[in-house]
Amino acid sequence: MTATPALMQTRLDLPLFSRGKVRDTYRLDDQRLLMVATDRISAFDRVLPTGVPDRGRVLTQLSVFWFQQTATLQPNHLLGTDEQGLPPELEGRCMVVRRAQRIDFECVVRGYLAGSAWAEYRRSGTVAGQPLPPGLRESERLPEPIFTPATKAETGHDENVSFDRLRQELGEELAGRLREASLRLYEHAAAHAERRGLILADTKFEFGHVDGDLVLIDEALTPDSSRYWDAARYRVGTSPESYDKQLIRDWLTRESGWDRESPPPPLPEAVVARTRERYLEAYRLLTGRPLPLGSEEASRER
Repeated sequence: MTATPALMQTRLDLPLFSRGKVRDTYRLDDQRLLMVATDRISAFDRVLPTGVPDRGRVLTQLSVFWFQQTATLQPNHLLGTDEQGLPPELEGRCMVVRRAQRIDFECVVRGYLAGSAWAEYRRSGTVAGQPLPPGLRESERLPEPIFTPATKAETGHDENVSFDRLRQELGEELAGRLREASLRLYEHAAAHAERRGLILADTKFEFGHVDGDLVLIDEALTPDSSRYWDAARYRVGTSPESYDKQLIRDWLTRESGWDRESPPPPLPEAVVARTRERYLEAYRLLTGRPLPLGSEEASRER
């Protein structure tokens, strides 16, 4: 597949609801929003000047795939992907969703000891304040998946918090429902990923309320919100390569010389190309098919 240029920003003749690190969201009416995933990519809480072509389409199409797969497990905000009247470059990037009152906590589920969980465990033997068995190694499968909520920060890093903190903030009933829904979704997705040769090490969900009902919102089980590993290459005690933007983080920390204070540098073409391949491969493995060509790409390749 030939890559189109990265889409860094949209300007539609609709009221702008929000512009995040990745998505531009527009208001369709009082009940519906249009979410458009661009190819912007961030690292260390900064949006980089170089995008990754097709990344936004992968994020949207995988979210649609998972929303449809899990709708009977947990209601979600997806209404459709109607793109009539929108520019052709937005094909495959759009979701029409119900507007929800967001719950300002990330609902993280971890099945393996990795990332910030591994760092905390090495310090204290806990993850989000929960004691874990001694002697666990990096990337080891946990005895059972654990729910580790986090604050949702508008800027900077999310902060892991205890379930007790979540319960104090939201109440016993809602905190329990969030934990149950998150674990249910993780277990379903992990089983699907395993059948596709992938390990779902951890993931995070966002929830909100629509007319009093709890619904899954934002995105679901994409390489941006989830840590996927190749099951065939997985080894306990190592840090497996993930199907995400880790290649970009590695280049920024090891090769770029960026001080994280000045504006981020442009990404090399090779790093962009390899990152794009990782996102496309994640989509292919999880769905069993390659990412569909947009109409502009298809006409160019013909």
